[in-house]
Amino acid sequence: MVTTHPFDDDKLQEECAIFGILGNDEAAPLTALGLHALQHRGQEAAGIVSFDGEQFPTHRDMGLVGDIFGRHSVIDRLSGHAAIGHTRYSTTGDSGMRNVQPLFADLEFGGLAIAHNGNLTNALTKRRELVHQGCIFQSTTDTEIIIHLMATRQGTVVERLIGSLREVEGAYSIIALAKDTLIGVRDPLGVRPLVLGKLGDSYILASESCAFDIIGADYVRDIDAGELIVIDEDGPHSHFPFPPMPSRFCVFEYIYFARPDSIVEGTSVYEARKRIGMELAKESPMEADVIVPIPDSGVPAAIGYSQEAGVPFEYGIIRNHYVGRTFIEPSDEIRHLGVKLKHSANRAYISGKRVVLVDDSIVRGTTSRKIVEMVRQAGAKEVHMRISSPPTTNSCFYGVDTPERAALLAARNNVEEMRQLIGADSLSFISIDGLYRAMGRPERDGDAPHYCDACFTGEYPIPLTDADGAEDSRQLSLLAEIG
Repeated sequence: MVTTHPFDDDKLQEECAIFGILGNDEAAPLTALGLHALQHRGQEAAGIVSFDGEQFPTHRDMGLVGDIFGRHSVIDRLSGHAAIGHTRYSTTGDSGMRNVQPLFADLEFGGLAIAHNGNLTNALTKRRELVHQGCIFQSTTDTEIIIHLMATRQGTVVERLIGSLREVEGAYSIIALAKDTLIGVRDPLGVRPLVLGKLGDSYILASESCAFDIIGADYVRDIDAGELIVIDEDGPHSHFPFPPMPSRFCVFEYIYFARPDSIVEGTSVYEARKRIGMELAKESPMEADVIVPIPDSGVPAAIGYSQEAGVPFEYGIIRNHYVGRTFIEPSDEIRHLGVKLKHSANRAYISGKRVVLVDDSIVRGTTSRKIVEMVRQAGAKEVHMRISSPPTTNSCFYGVDTPERAALLAARNNVEEMRQLIGADSLSFISIDGLYRAMGRPERDGDAPHYCDACFTGEYPIPLTDADGAEDSRQLSLLAEIG
């Protein structure tokens, strides 16, 4: 049978990426390229909506960006000088077409396409209210809630969007396209990323700056927390419709989600990960012969650890980049070997050596256990693990796919118990203070941290309204599902 790769659920997964461009006759092809650069943020589905001056041609499908938009017959139909696109990673197995974005609706003022990265934490509450008012939903994504809220209002598209966003809670970056207007907005705390770029006279919005590099565009700046930017024929105009609040950008963007060649919040992701690795080496030194990253996300932190520790860095584990999200499983025995579909031990650089494995996180622990076992079988004398994030003890409800809290290894085990379960000779995580030092933000802003670090601390900066005041796992799981 064909099944989802069994180790995909042992990493935190970003749910989606967004991209939009205005003022370029190659809008759809450029959007497809931008989405390709953002493919790491979502691999299950993708879509593009363009605008040709009259119509909003649309194409959405399940699969990878290259498979969906790699045919001229598809791209040629998406004519126009403006377009927005989306890649999606769903949080459950049900990733049907009705939830593929961008969503499109004909409203009183005309057509509206909208794409969203994040989760609304009062989505269930608002959905029930709108259904009671007679709204008919076509999807289970919380993005559709914004469309219905806009449809029930009066005024310009910008006024309707601002009014609607004042009714919702959560973490979001949104791109919308209405005729000759491109709109981008971040939630008041700026949890999810959104950046502004320029290509000639065209303006671009995207989740990460790596989407600009692939098309030769220039990074201009990050959209500020709580900023709503309107781009039309006169260029960009900024609005700040929410009361100012301290930014709480998702720190896991630096640890794992963002591509290492991106700049987010003005900081190089690659450099941030190296600094985290260096701080980890200071906090948790180990006499070793070789530092080995668990590729690919552990590589920059392992480089930093190696440089700080003065221990050689080697690719002691090789990743197979040609494994997709699905594969054929003819037997349980083959399933047990699944980790080797993605990783192989480079025996010559491991055998007889004291090895420090560096990874970005431990979620369920299943992959870590099998990698430690694989490295031992390759002849390692000792196997130590160093993790470039604090223990993941809490689920995220702001746009990141995490298991329920009970399934998180660190939520039910201390570090020593985790070490025993994964079979390592030692295990250490960077401390929350060490993480902040590595980011150059060692001090908390009053009682609030500079970043959203709820997955490590349990301090949720945005109310979980649909939790009904308690940790109702069923409700919270549904909240994550409809994101």
